[in-house]
Amino acid sequence: MTEVADLVPHLAGALIVGGVAVAFSRRREYVLRWCAWAAGVPVVVAALAAGAGGAAVLAAAAGVVCALEYGALVRLPRLDRAVLTVAVPVAPVTAWLAPDQVPRLFALAVLVIALVPVLTGDATDGLRRLCFGVLGLVWFVPLIGVVLLGPVVLALFAAVSIADIAASLGGRRLGGPALSPLSPGKHWSGLLVGTVAGLAVLAVLGAFTPPLVVAVAVGAPLGDLLESMVKRGVETKDSASWLAGAGGLLDRLDSLLLALSLALVLS
Repeated sequence: MTEVADLVPHLAGALIVGGVAVAFSRRREYVLRWCAWAAGVPVVVAALAAGAGGAAVLAAAAGVVCALEYGALVRLPRLDRAVLTVAVPVAPVTAWLAPDQVPRLFALAVLVIALVPVLTGDATDGLRRLCFGVLGLVWFVPLIGVVLLGPVVLALFAAVSIADIAASLGGRRLGGPALSPLSPGKHWSGLLVGTVAGLAVLAVLGAFTPPLVVAVAVGAPLGDLLESMVKRGVETKDSASWLAGAGGLLDRLDSLLLALSLALVLS
């Protein structure tokens, strides 16, 4: 699998199968999730088909939205949000134009974000600002994987998206032990169903490689739990509310972000 065009028929089939499944579920939230996925797939396909430049633009745009949502979610001051919102999209653009400079850029961004509360002399809330700011950068920098991993990102995106819906459906139907106190509504049964579905998608798309298998089976569910931990820490249900029935973009990309991290590390 080397070309984005090779994946399009399979993705169209997955959309159809997914649409039938959510229709039979008769749950509004699943229908809305499917609609968001159906709208997002053509955008992702078009961006990746345009090459590394298109992938960089896509990742940068997603990074801006995620950084804005995250900054509001954890209640960062405007200056901290502005710095984070600039640093995050610069990473995938650098990965496109000067990939060798990504480590230097990351180190510089961490330094700047850490110094913002120091230089403003915030003795009361400075530590919280520093921790949340650095966490946001570390969380979103893996978007460089959209550029560096190439067309295989499309297979990873599809596998993680389908695994997420399958896990939710399977957990509701099968029940059983809760997956984690961080997300009591999720079950081990759902994790198993979602993992099988996600790995099946990788196999169908010809992307069943060890790095992507680990990314889908381990990274995706851990990414979801990571966002659940953050949201519980700030006592908020969703990262935003502009996506009908789906919260915000960060709520949809939480699993993909950690999956990208593992795919990058293992590739």
